[in-house]
Amino acid sequence: MTEVDRSIPFIETHHHLWELDRFHYDWLTDPGWDGHNALLGDYKMIRTEIGAPWRFFKEFYGANVTKSVHVEAAYAGPDPLEETVWLDTVAKEYGFPHALVVFCDIEADGAEAKLDQHVEASSLVRGVRIRAHPDDPDTAAFRAGYQALAARNLSYELNASPGKILSGRDVAKANPDVQVILGHAGFPVQRDDAYFETWKSEMSALGEVEHVACKVSGFGMADNRWTIESIRPWVLHCIDAFGPERIMFGTNWPVDILYATYLEQTDAYRRIIADAGFSRDEQEAMLYRNAERFYRI
Repeated sequence: MTEVDRSIPFIETHHHLWELDRFHYDWLTDPGWDGHNALLGDYKMIRTEIGAPWRFFKEFYGANVTKSVHVEAAYAGPDPLEETVWLDTVAKEYGFPHALVVFCDIEADGAEAKLDQHVEASSLVRGVRIRAHPDDPDTAAFRAGYQALAARNLSYELNASPGKILSGRDVAKANPDVQVILGHAGFPVQRDDAYFETWKSEMSALGEVEHVACKVSGFGMADNRWTIESIRPWVLHCIDAFGPERIMFGTNWPVDILYATYLEQTDAYRRIIADAGFSRDEQEAMLYRNAERFYRI
């Protein structure tokens, strides 16, 4: 096996941080969640301070990570603005993260005021992720909230699996002034051939919308024993659907520490795109330059 070239910087575009004695996270702390999940498997290992900044950023060692993007971590406290305020202090202390994708219920009353509070709390706020793309995105509340993102130059982090990806495509087409960034490569939750074909078709359709970018991340959640060979076709189809100019990579750390080391994950991406014959310029775009552009970092 050829040596992995880590000379190209890597921007981590999807990670989480948490301090369990600071905020409440149902999935990490509630006794009813026993540390097992049909998707994640046994995740007791991460129901710990593994997400604390002092511990987390050590994972970057050796991977040539130059910048990072934090994505809301399913905070379950009274006001997600708390998470944004805290993360801004983390960035000042540690030099990471460089951009924040925050949670805001854009369909709720007062959503615009809450978006303004997030933006005022941190100059690093770049986008919003809601817990799931809505079943009915044609409501007046969702349309108003979506347009509120455009007014603040915030991206919509599309959180959708096959079955909803086309809905996300339709919303994006109707709102060309909102940058859309698809999370977790469309979050494919199955690994059978028929599902793969459905996912490929929907991803290709979404990729036809020019102001949608794709983050390649999170494959370990449904492929707990992933290998380079098992994720290769998924990674390459993302690139085929969106082109090297709209692809970014992330690891979903520390969740995906359950399935690999940080270097194993980032090296897998580096190896896949190098083996596929992408030019150094294209590899640089996917590994860091696109992230700089889309997240303005």
